[in-house]
Amino acid sequence: MPTTLTARQPQPVFTVEGAMDALQTLSQSISRVKLPINREFVHLRASQINGCSVCVDMHAKALRKAGESEERVFAIGAWRDTPYFTPAERAALALTEALTRLADQTDAVPDELWEEVSQHLDEAQRAALALDIAQINVWNRLNVATRQIVGEQSW
Repeated sequence: MPTTLTARQPQPVFTVEGAMDALQTLSQSISRVKLPINREFVHLRASQINGCSVCVDMHAKALRKAGESEERVFAIGAWRDTPYFTPAERAALALTEALTRLADQTDAVPDELWEEVSQHLDEAQRAALALDIAQINVWNRLNVATRQIVGEQSW
């Protein structure tokens, strides 16, 4: 545990030429597919699991700016035990947790979960959601590895 809040190095996407452009292009492609959940909830939940303070801060603020209620934002970590989320949102959040915690179960995405997601999302939406979950996990891992500090980003 660091005693002072200091990043180890700049965010890697700015160090590797073309990396930021690639992630932005992927994000733009994903955003063309409409989902029955605000993607910021997916980003916030994965970021909570991964302990990425930069992304937790950023996505909670984005949800509030988008008009989401305090109850929904604050309850995302306990979404299973609250009435604030629709069945489609619950399916997306369950997939978010499963794909973020791949090593926690021998069958990381059981058929029952995939079937539940498929009841609410079509093939393109499932693909976009899976890509979105993968991408937020990339950001989380880069931020955590290099100890990026909340409020010090210039992106």
